[in-house]
Amino acid sequence: MALAIPLHYSLRNLWVRRVTTLLTASGMALVVFVFATALMLDAGLKRTLVATGEPDNVIITRKGSTTEVQSAVDRAQAALVATLPEVAVIGEPLVSREVVMLISLPKRANGKISNALIRGMEQTGVTLRRNVRLTQGRMFRAGSNEIVVGRAIHAQFAGVEVGEMLTFGGRQWQVVGVMDGGRSGFDSEIWGDVDSLMQSFRRNSYASVVMRLTDPQRFDGLVQRLAEDPRITLAARREADYYAEQSAGLSRFIQILGLTLAGIFSIGAIIGATITMQAAVASRTSEIGTLRALGFQRQAILLAFLAESVGLAVVGGLIGLLLASSMQWVEFSTTNFQSFSELAFGFELSWGIALAALLFAVLMGIAGGMLPAVRAARIGIVEALRCG
Repeated sequence: MALAIPLHYSLRNLWVRRVTTLLTASGMALVVFVFATALMLDAGLKRTLVATGEPDNVIITRKGSTTEVQSAVDRAQAALVATLPEVAVIGEPLVSREVVMLISLPKRANGKISNALIRGMEQTGVTLRRNVRLTQGRMFRAGSNEIVVGRAIHAQFAGVEVGEMLTFGGRQWQVVGVMDGGRSGFDSEIWGDVDSLMQSFRRNSYASVVMRLTDPQRFDGLVQRLAEDPRITLAARREADYYAEQSAGLSRFIQILGLTLAGIFSIGAIIGATITMQAAVASRTSEIGTLRALGFQRQAILLAFLAESVGLAVVGGLIGLLLASSMQWVEFSTTNFQSFSELAFGFELSWGIALAALLFAVLMGIAGGMLPAVRAARIGIVEALRCG
């Protein structure tokens, strides 16, 4: 029966060469950090937009429109939607006719102009968003030139403090409140009265109609009813599905960029691990000969050095994950490719991302340690003892 070299032998060698171990592990930690943060940023984006939707809310837009910005729903069709039997009624139909537009505002940090999304809605629209709460001031009043800004808008843009006035659409608008959307997409929106905004921007049609279903199970029936009614040229999507679709383009960009950078950096980390392990093999030739003389086979030598390389990678992976976990308190802002407006979202770390990052580190360790491990396994007993 072939003897196996104890695992602690490989780990002890990492401690003996702790300076070299730390330097090489640092390179791997950087790669794992980039890999993990790319996954975390993508997860944060999806969480932000998916959290914006609620399971019993439906967004109705013009057929063929991918976003509310591109959609147009005339007043007659919006009125028909409010009469559909699938609409929940609490005193009045839970329907909000809404308009979505972009306005330009200066950033707090550098004064540069960026797009912000402003949503005009009926008072029912506030009721439909259960997760939104006011943190400052009050909600806008119907028929007024009052607006409420999201938490991210308040943090990123200048001139949006409660009581300040903004000028757009040929009118002045007073900020009367700041809302917290629970890290959803509503944090990056400005809300106001739909009729006031439509008059200001000279809009004759709505962008969408948001409604609450009497029962989430009735969604398929609503879709069929809209498809069969010749008076209606509208399409319905669950709110959660709609916002998930909005993340597709930006999510793909983040994944490609992050994984490409991680792939490029990983080549350097693998080379570093290979050099480190090659030096370890060269300095321990006589030790390898002694192990062979004690009865350890080539396979055991190979596995021992491979385990040492993987251990090195795991150390780097844990350091990289520790650094990546600190990014959970950082909020990132960029332009959403779907709406062309500023969108703020954070980094989201999960057990799945942590395991993927560690697996990536292990694969780097195997790739970097394989050649030195094979070289160590091929050293003969006589050759090794002669070198010693």
